[in-house]
Amino acid sequence: MNAGSGGRSVGTPPSVRVSAETEWSEEPMSPTGRVMEDMGAHILSVLGLGIPVNLPVFRAGIETELLPRYPRFCSIQVMDESWGGKQRWVRTKVDLDDHIIIPRIDPAAVECDPDKAVEDYVASLSMLPMDRRRPLWEFHLLDFPTSEATSTMVLRLHHSIGDGMSLMTLYVASSRSTADPARLPTMPPPPRRTGEIYQLQPRPPLSSGKALLAWVLSYLLLAWNTLVDCVFLAATILFLSDPRTMFMRSDGGLQAHHRKRFIHRNLSLDDVKLIKTAVKCTINDVLVGVTSAALSRYYFRMSGDIDTKRICLRSFLLVNTRPVSCRQINVTKVEKGNQLSSLICPFHIALHDDPLEHVRKAKRFMDRKKSSLEVAIINVAGEFLVKYFGAKAGASALRLFMKRTTIIFSNVVGPAEKITLCGHPVVSMGSSVYGQPQALTVHYQNYGNTINVTLAVDDKQFPDCHELLDDLVESIRLIKNAAGLRSISSVHSN
Repeated sequence: MNAGSGGRSVGTPPSVRVSAETEWSEEPMSPTGRVMEDMGAHILSVLGLGIPVNLPVFRAGIETELLPRYPRFCSIQVMDESWGGKQRWVRTKVDLDDHIIIPRIDPAAVECDPDKAVEDYVASLSMLPMDRRRPLWEFHLLDFPTSEATSTMVLRLHHSIGDGMSLMTLYVASSRSTADPARLPTMPPPPRRTGEIYQLQPRPPLSSGKALLAWVLSYLLLAWNTLVDCVFLAATILFLSDPRTMFMRSDGGLQAHHRKRFIHRNLSLDDVKLIKTAVKCTINDVLVGVTSAALSRYYFRMSGDIDTKRICLRSFLLVNTRPVSCRQINVTKVEKGNQLSSLICPFHIALHDDPLEHVRKAKRFMDRKKSSLEVAIINVAGEFLVKYFGAKAGASALRLFMKRTTIIFSNVVGPAEKITLCGHPVVSMGSSVYGQPQALTVHYQNYGNTINVTLAVDDKQFPDCHELLDDLVESIRLIKNAAGLRSISSVHSN
């Protein structure tokens, strides 16, 4: 697949031109950014557009909207010996011809199945290196219609540049509302979260009796849960690994890079909210439960295992560490860099008579994790390793966590309404990552009234990966129907 006019060849890395006035950025690369650099992690964001690509308009939008708002799109990574060999960001001139790629794709493949042509092209990007002499981002423009869009835009960027929330706030700040082009689009309102991990409860008066006792017990529970989680984290680093199933890499994650295939489906946000209301949980709880149900359906069908005993596995769940109070409905500040931690979340491969049981179990697990400082401990430990032992030590610890757990799970908050980015209305939006040692990554992202689920799977290990997507759709249908019946029963009982 070679580039046509207006873009560069996909496989040819051009040189980057650094200006004579180049200045060092004020801060070195963050510890998380250095770990992402060492792991070779990348983000892929696939946007379906409502009109054919207008290249001059798109280029102008990048120059006037995206580049001024995100300095790392105009920076390269340089080793700074004066800072002990740590990497820093250095400004450089950006030639958009190096970053806008219009590939030539076999017309026969496009005519036969345009959706698969896009899917195959995006999969090929997971095996192509990026030219480190220039800023590590690229826009790939596929100007032909698919089943859900008139054209497709793929943004590939190195994860050291930023995380999912950085990308979403950049999109929203640089775009206009499709429904009302006179204003900026909005993000969903921040959730009302509970649990000691989010907010420490003030001490009640000494005379309050039961309230004071409950307050003391909540802190004892917090200390106990944190201790148990730390023991399991240490055991995972040293020896504890999930049982081998079809969801884990057959080589144990030893091979650095596998070709990834990225497949997606759009789910109804209203369906997810209906389940959320019925079970009295969070949207994240629903998505974890739906994922567990789908993986269970896929496992028992593909394995032919008639023994429905429960198999306990674990997911590596990414967590945005920015304070909830900093969440913006109207984005005035683009979040920069990587502010991520993680937690180890158990889930079960099991068949339940009541489909809602998958969501109830997810809620119990997540409520338990909210009464723990696991996220903070992992964040502090990671920064300590990078600061005193280097990025390779931090990346090695992260790889061990990932190799010994089954899947990566991520849920990123996207725009609350449809946006028009760089003069092009965006009809669909989904993101994922590659460079991780897991064979399966499940990534959710809301956009307008839909939730996009994108699976990043090892191409060879999941040749029937679309069946797993079908299981996700069927699982949410069954859980939604069960939630609807429960709501009807509650109304009649009252």
